[in-house]
Amino acid sequence: MTEHPTSHEGRQPLAARPQERARPRQEEAPPGAAATAATTAIPGPSPVPHPVKGPVANAVPSPSPGTDAAAPVADTQTVSRREGDRLRFVGAATRRIARGIDLDEIVLGLCRASVPTFSDAILVYLRDPLPVGDERPVSPFVLRLRRTDRLRLADEESESGQEGERLRLSVTDPQAGLLPAADLCEIRAGGALAEVLRGVRPVFGDSAAARVALPELLGAGRTVPTGHRAILAPLRGRRRVIGAAVFLRGTDRPPFEANDLLVAAQLATHTALGIDKAVLYGREAYIADELQRTMLPDSLPQPTGVRLASRYLPAAETARVGGDWYDAIPLPGSRVALVVGDVMGHSMTSAAIMGQLRTTAQTLAGLDLPPQEVLHHLDEQAQRLGSDRMATCLYAVYDPVAHRITIANAGHPPPVLLHLGGRAEVLRVPPGAPIGVGGVDFEAVELDAPAGATLLLYTDGLVESRMRDVWTGIEILRERLAATAQLTGPDHSPPLEALCDDVLDMLGPGDRDDDIALLAARFDGIAPSDVAYWFLEPEDAAPGRARRLARRALGRWGLDDLSDEVELLVSEVVTNAVRYAERPVTLRLLRTDILRCEVGDDSPQLPRQRRARETDEGGRGLFLVNRLARRWGATRLSTGKVVWFEMATP
Repeated sequence: MTEHPTSHEGRQPLAARPQERARPRQEEAPPGAAATAATTAIPGPSPVPHPVKGPVANAVPSPSPGTDAAAPVADTQTVSRREGDRLRFVGAATRRIARGIDLDEIVLGLCRASVPTFSDAILVYLRDPLPVGDERPVSPFVLRLRRTDRLRLADEESESGQEGERLRLSVTDPQAGLLPAADLCEIRAGGALAEVLRGVRPVFGDSAAARVALPELLGAGRTVPTGHRAILAPLRGRRRVIGAAVFLRGTDRPPFEANDLLVAAQLATHTALGIDKAVLYGREAYIADELQRTMLPDSLPQPTGVRLASRYLPAAETARVGGDWYDAIPLPGSRVALVVGDVMGHSMTSAAIMGQLRTTAQTLAGLDLPPQEVLHHLDEQAQRLGSDRMATCLYAVYDPVAHRITIANAGHPPPVLLHLGGRAEVLRVPPGAPIGVGGVDFEAVELDAPAGATLLLYTDGLVESRMRDVWTGIEILRERLAATAQLTGPDHSPPLEALCDDVLDMLGPGDRDDDIALLAARFDGIAPSDVAYWFLEPEDAAPGRARRLARRALGRWGLDDLSDEVELLVSEVVTNAVRYAERPVTLRLLRTDILRCEVGDDSPQLPRQRRARETDEGGRGLFLVNRLARRWGATRLSTGKVVWFEMATP
């Protein structure tokens, strides 16, 4: 149903109330004759003669013999009432337009406010594409029909179309074949339509300029109402014309009046300014959404011995920017760093600071620093960004070989560990001070990480809201995890993705006060029988010993088919390590769904692949590794480096 603004006195809608016309002023009119009525939406004032100059200009004239003395008073009251109705309509219409946030809501507000109160039909054309802010509009100047609306007849079939269908023009004759308006209109430079749009002011459809401009806008062959039954109103934003609106009236109501041009101008101005704001808001929301999306990982890695799942929920669809983040960073030795953080605030500044802290954390993780050292350097970085840059962070390192996890906390909610049997416990981790406080030490604890257990890291938006405090929310989370684990039985862990969804389902309608980052890690671990580890002295015999040890381990694992390639690659990597090492070289093989080989030494210089010349005696080792291995890489540690490669198992 189309809404009709009403007056403050609670009268009928303007479109439904009869127009009260002033009594004719001719002396031959019969005394006491009633004013005639005609149906109109916004009644306009009758022409009022200019006052007579002279000393009696403001005097009230005495009625002539034979005339009705109440006629001038009735005229004044009618004009005042009609002007009041007009002002009330403009106020209600502009408020309705202003309520819109996005482009479609604003255009819909214009259509619903205009039809049928002000016009029987409306067409709204907007520039395609719409320029944003100070952007230079693209050429050519094209208008696209964005939305239409029209007054429907009482006997019109219900299947005539949905709300806002394309207007079928020819409101002058309801029985005529109705044709749709053109979807696109390219504005010709110097044409009649371009001149009307440049003039900004609304014009009647029967004016000299509009008679040529309307067919150009609506398309050739379209029926345009005659007389003052059409108004063409340009839509001008803050810097340029962004569209046009066409208001139409049928023959069953009075035509537009001069003051209706002012009404159309008000509607067009408020609509254009609202569209400008909506386009700018849409661009800012797009930038914010892209910023947030690029700050978070596109996908999680799949390190050996652990499975990962994550979720991120913004505080609201209208404000997707926040400071929450999560990350999973593979480390040497098949370890993985798990990070969750929360920068205070919900602005683009918070998101930018979050991106800088996340990048810093990734860099520090690549140096293989202890968790407490990572938080210490993050704290220093936050202080360099500004005195009020505060954040909480939890940094954990999981070792699948040792089945241990090391955790350091900087003012963040503690993680929850869900054991295989269904028991959920909140880990006792020193809370620490938030990042950015400065001058505080961070403490790390090392805990067991049994196979089959699930570690849940989260931000405070999951457990804290206006309806509950943090610790109440943590207890609810713990109970929810335990209840979910009971459904899968004591011998099976709940599916990781379903577990994340179930955790988010604990949020009620009023619990979304903050954005939420969630990171779940299922510890599979690596069995000791799938790990082989040796120390090699940095001597010439080390490569040969490494080949023999690798061959025995592969034979024990039933991977003899890989022996030739693995021996060759192990020999090349160990040879390179022995050349620069001063302390014993480490060699480790890990068997999971792939075979991973890691060679560590105390030299910080990372090897680089290069193409050896025909006369060179060396320089081909990494070339062979690159050709034969599935993947390979080198990571610098605080004590040296690790060179690793992976082979696909048969």
